[in-house]
Order: sequence, then C-alpha cells, then structure tokens
Amino acid sequence: MAYHLFEVFGIELEYMLVHDKTMKVNPSVDELLTLKNGTLTSDVPNGKIEWSNELVAHVVELKTNGPVSSLEDLENDFFQNIKEINKLLGGMDSKLLAGACHPLMDTLIETKLWPHDHNEIYNLYNRIFDCRGHGWSNVQSMHINLPFANDQEFEKLHAAVRILLPIIPGLAASSPVLDGHFTGYKDSRMHYYKTNQKEIPHMTGKVIPEQVFNKKDYHEKIFDPINKAIKKYDTEQILDHHFLNSRGAISRFDRNAIEIRVIDIQETPSADIAIAAFIVEALKLLVSEELVSLEDQKTWHEDDLFDIFNDVIKDAENTLITNKRYLAIFDIEKDAEVKNIWKNIYKRVGNKLSVNHQNHIEFILQNGSLSSRILKSLRGDFSETNIKRTYLKIAESLQSDRMFRP
Repeated sequence: MAYHLFEVFGIELEYMLVHDKTMKVNPSVDELLTLKNGTLTSDVPNGKIEWSNELVAHVVELKTNGPVSSLEDLENDFFQNIKEINKLLGGMDSKLLAGACHPLMDTLIETKLWPHDHNEIYNLYNRIFDCRGHGWSNVQSMHINLPFANDQEFEKLHAAVRILLPIIPGLAASSPVLDGHFTGYKDSRMHYYKTNQKEIPHMTGKVIPEQVFNKKDYHEKIFDPINKAIKKYDTEQILDHHFLNSRGAISRFDRNAIEIRVIDIQETPSADIAIAAFIVEALKLLVSEELVSLEDQKTWHEDDLFDIFNDVIKDAENTLITNKRYLAIFDIEKDAEVKNIWKNIYKRVGNKLSVNHQNHIEFILQNGSLSSRILKSLRGDFSETNIKRTYLKIAESLQSDRMFRP
C-alpha cells in the first residue's frame, strides 16, 4: 500500500548495551533477544514496538512495528520497551546507553559483528570497508521514514528533505567525544559518516542527495552508479542498492519512503520523538511552499548544501550561517546561528506539536544540543573517570526519561 505525504511515519532508535560497572560495550544483543523471545531471532515484535539486531553485536534497534499514523505519545511506547530491556539486562549486569557514540570504545579491539542471521552481508561489508571504525561500529541514530505515493509527492518531499538536512545536526548532535577526547566535532558520528565508505564514494555521495526528483532519474543518477561500483566486490550478488545507498536521506522505492539518517540519538525517547515531530512539521512547512517555491528548492546543488552541513556538524547549534540565499528561505536577512534558524521555524510550527513535544524542543532550543550539554558537563576534564560520570548520568536519563542537564 502506498501512503500519501505525512499520512504515516516510521521511527527507528538505536541503543548500545554496556556493562554496568566498566561501561564497556557488551556484544550480547543475541542474549537479550533470546531472553525476550525464548529462542534467538533477529526481530522480536513487542506490541507497537519491534526489537532487532544491527551490524554490530552490542547495538539493539527499537522501531515502530509497522507505520504509525501519529507521533503523539509514541515516546511512551519506546520508553516502556527501554524499561523492559533494562530490566532484562539487569540480569546480565548491563544497561542501555544513549548518545550517538560511545566516548571510550576502542573499536579496533571491541568491535564484534552480528554473527547470526544475515551475517554474510555484514561480513561482506567488513571485507570491503573494515567495519571496526567509529563510523561503522560506534554509531547510534534515529531514522525517520516518511512516505510518498507517487513521483509528484516524491518530488516535493525529496526537495524539502534536501533543504532541511544541513541544519538537522544543529538540533540533534550528541556525539562530541570519541577515544576519550573532544573530537572537535559536536556531531562526530556524521563526521565519520562522510568518509566511512571512501572505498566506494558513490555509496555516500555528498551526504546530501543529488538533485533528482523522480524514480527514473534516481535510478540513473544514484542507484546505477552504486550498482556498477559495487559489482566487483559483490560477487555473490547479495547486496541491495536500497541498503547500499548511504546518503543522509535515502529513497526507498521498495516501500515508497524517504529515510532520514542524519539524526543522532538523544538521551531520552521523549527528546527523539519531539525532534522527529519538529522535523516533520518543518518539512510540511517547506512542502507547502509557504517559505519558498518548490522550483527554488530544487535549484539547490548538493555541494552548496553540503558546505552548510559540513560546518554544522562541527559547531551544531552555534554554527554561524553566512549563506544569504539559504537564510532567505527562512526569512532571515543577516548572518545567523543555526539555533536561530530553528527558533524561527519553531515560531511558525511549534503550536502544531503536542505539549510534551513543545516542552522538549523548547528545552533543546534554550539549553543547546545534547553535545553542547555533554561538553558543558565535562568542563574540559576528559579523564576516564569524568567521562564515565557524565555518560552514566545519560544512562540514568534514558532509564528515567528525563532530559540531561549538565
């Protein structure tokens, strides 16, 4: 069934398993799924939410069990599942940890690929790219899946998504610390994401998708080059171009949806779903052409949007945007920080969010991204003890569904 624009939504949240006392990653998602299901399976339906494995054995994905018609109160469904998982993990002396990257993980030593279903695909990825790097084995994100019914709706949605992608890390960055130090990027996950498939650059492109606005052009300009580039590696033909496409928003014509992938996971599902709802309303605003026409949106080249994105992953909400043409989209006449762009959008659409979502977005706009709050909490002390202290507070935020305050 093909759904129309914004008729339904799909949300995916990724979390890492860590040991209680050491905070080291625990590659035991198979044990968790077995505890829940009785036997090992890669997908465990649990009412409105489904649990599943990921590329690495220490990351579990929670996702809506099919499309949902509303994002309101969805955070509570995720939160109940998080509490259930943490209760199961208690018997394994482990817990879930939020945040887009583990701050202390030694990926070269601690990476363990999922060894069960579909592991032949993961092993092939590992052979091509070496999945022990941070961009592969130390990443947790939220994906938003948005439907389109036909080429006309795809054109509108893809144009709007491309415009919004560059500033999303200014709202959602949560990965400032890797290998025990500040990387210089508030969104380190996306910094690694840019180049973690450098062996086959067609797969990621410029993160911002190319100017393609129908299915035929998408296949010719994005899928065909990917298929051609991967051919010599995928000798058994087990890889699907829908999965190989690693842009910051990927078009899934197999299920008529665009999947946004540039959103770092937050400290609570309430923050995640509030951000998802806010992004949806921002996209509705762009699709309506109230701010700028569809034709103008389509004129933006991915290189120009990537330049903005590349700045934003460094300084998140504090990034100064100087591109006058981009600022004009949001009726801003002079140089402005990304947080002011989001505040401007919120003035227009905030009243369309639920009260709970409003509260969480207002908290982020006032107190900064999770990355900024993590750095404020650390106060320049990147000792292992201090990093653990801060991140264990983030684990407590996840278990209590409270926003992280430095």
